[in-house]
Amino acid sequence: MKKNLLLATFTVAIASLFAIQACQHEIPGDPCSKNPIFLSVSKTDATGASSNGTISATASGGADFRYSLNGGAFQDTGYFSGLAPFQAYNVVVKNSWGCSDTAQVSINANNPCSGVTISVTAAKTDASPGTNNGSITVTATGSTGLTYSINGTSFQSANTFTGLAAGNYTVTVKNAAGCTGTTQVTIGTNNPCAGVTITVTATKVNPTTGQSNGSITAAATGGTGFTYSLNNGAFQTAATFSGLAAGNYTVTAKNSNGCTGTTTVSLGATNPCNGVTITVSLTKTDPSSGQSNGSITATASGATGFTYSLNTGAYQASNSFTGLAAGTYTVTAKSSAGCLGSAQITLTAANPCTGTNIVLTSVVTNYTPCLTPATGKITVTATGSTGFTYNVNGGAYQASNVFSTLAAGSYTIGAKDANGCTKTAVVTVGNAPMGPLFTEVKNIVTTRCGGSGCHMNGGNAAGFNFDNDCSIVSQWSKINSSSVTGNSMPKSPQPKLTTAEKQKITNWINAGRSYTN
Repeated sequence: MKKNLLLATFTVAIASLFAIQACQHEIPGDPCSKNPIFLSVSKTDATGASSNGTISATASGGADFRYSLNGGAFQDTGYFSGLAPFQAYNVVVKNSWGCSDTAQVSINANNPCSGVTISVTAAKTDASPGTNNGSITVTATGSTGLTYSINGTSFQSANTFTGLAAGNYTVTVKNAAGCTGTTQVTIGTNNPCAGVTITVTATKVNPTTGQSNGSITAAATGGTGFTYSLNNGAFQTAATFSGLAAGNYTVTAKNSNGCTGTTTVSLGATNPCNGVTITVSLTKTDPSSGQSNGSITATASGATGFTYSLNTGAYQASNSFTGLAAGTYTVTAKSSAGCLGSAQITLTAANPCTGTNIVLTSVVTNYTPCLTPATGKITVTATGSTGFTYNVNGGAYQASNVFSTLAAGSYTIGAKDANGCTKTAVVTVGNAPMGPLFTEVKNIVTTRCGGSGCHMNGGNAAGFNFDNDCSIVSQWSKINSSSVTGNSMPKSPQPKLTTAEKQKITNWINAGRSYTN
């Protein structure tokens, strides 16, 4: 660097000498001959291969100086940065008169690690056999801003490396300038179980004969973080194994370092029902005759946790059995330990209708002829029991006690209670009485309709006759047009209707032309 600075100073001195000589041989009208520029420069070499060199140029001899580097654009400042190493740079200065001076500067590279020694030491923890639990902790001196790498991996700020298997490792430490130091570390294998004795004890519950309800509970000493295995099965955190049948079992305990200990446990079968007597008592409700509505309720004593079975069927939690027909039944009670007791009971069919007296009363609405649908109606009321349904003429039973759209006639009404007890009664629906206006019209039609083509006495002219009262009702328009507003009826030898007769027909039509008017 000193050599380059001397070269720059020498160059500037030579330039100044020529300027002085130029001033000594003045050129008329040339301001630079009277005011020569003197350029001086300093530099900072780059670091390694980085482009971080700088040049600082200053000038005297005039005013409004501007500076250019390697022929680039002129700028107000003489400071140039970001310069690559191992290159020569030309600095030109120019004042407001256009006078200029030039200097050449070489940027070299310096070594940031020169004189820097990073010393690396390491502490280690060996790995357990077959595991990756070794670690290395690094300590470095000789610099600051250090980062750490192991076996060429990415550098990190932490100085500890964990999860390491046994093997050889190269640890590298690097400072901010890229200067490095290394050390070799060998992770060995240690035996965490050396000198460790795992002692396993166990308590047991023997299973019931023929069942798998035994259990083993283990306890271990000689370490921490124990897990447990039964008969070389998978290790678990729970120390209890249940659902075991009679037999021999090996329990293994393993601590957090993988050290193990074992014990052997023998489970024998026991009979939980020795000395136990289950007593079952039964109550019943007999079924109705021909039905399955009986029930049995059981009560058991002598143990706890009972379930119940009817006639060797599936056991259930409820002690009640319903929907039973007449017959003999056996109820068995089973305790939570599997102990059994049973009792037998007979259900006898009972007649639910014994002593039941059903009384029927009816309200009748008579049938009005010539209306569709029919208007007859029967409303029946039953007493003497509950839950009644009703039918008519032996048909299906229904919840409603009303039967409508009935024509005149006799009907058999039935009622049935919730127990199936029944009662019937015959009810007659009559015809509503003939209305006075219809009576007058009927008398006119039957007395004045005679001769050929009349609609009486079985005659069926034009497809109807008036022997049927409803034909008079349905053919009111023809009666009116032929006998009242027209004169085609009655036919000879009957005389035409009188004014009074026509008025009677008109009155009936105006009143609604029905059977009951």
